[in-house]
Amino acid sequence: MSQNTNIRRVKASDLELKDRLVSIQRVTKVTKGGRTFSFSAIVVVGNENGVVGYGLGKASEVTAAIAKGIEDAKKNLVKVPILKGTIPHEQEAKFGGAKVLIKPASHGTGVKAGGAMRAVLESVGVTDVLAKSKGSSNPHNLVKATVMALLELRDAHTVAQQRGVNLNKVFNG
Repeated sequence: MSQNTNIRRVKASDLELKDRLVSIQRVTKVTKGGRTFSFSAIVVVGNENGVVGYGLGKASEVTAAIAKGIEDAKKNLVKVPILKGTIPHEQEAKFGGAKVLIKPASHGTGVKAGGAMRAVLESVGVTDVLAKSKGSSNPHNLVKATVMALLELRDAHTVAQQRGVNLNKVFNG
C-alpha cells in the first residue's frame, strides 16, 4: 500500500459484525494414497457503518472453513469514510491481476457491483455506488483490491486536517 499512513484499524470486540461469504473453493491435494479434499472460504465481515475486514479460512469441512474465515476477518478490520451512503470520491486500486474502480453515485442508485466487490461494499455500509472490476475476476484479489480502494478514500475533514486548512478552503480553493 503506497502512501497509506492513515489505515484505521478497529477492534472487533465492540462492534455488531455481519459476515458475508464471498466464495468457497474445494481444493485437492494429491498424495500417493489418493486425493485429499479440503475447502477454502473467503469471508467479508462488516458493521455496515464504515468498518470492514476480510479473511480466508481453510479446513476439511465447509462449516469449519467459514468459521475460520470469520475469525481471520475479525482480526484485520479497517475503518472507511462513508458520506450519505456513498463514497467521498472516485478511486481505483489494483491487487495482483484484479483492478477495481469505484465511483460515488446519487441516492437511489443502489450498489452496482459484481459478486466479490458487492460483498465488500455492502458490508462496509455503502448503499449507492458504481463499481467496475477490470482484469482478473479472482475473488481473492478482487476483495483485496476493493478493500485497498476503500482504504485510499479520504473525506473532506481528513484532507483539511492533513493540509492544515479549514474546510471552506478545501472546497473553494
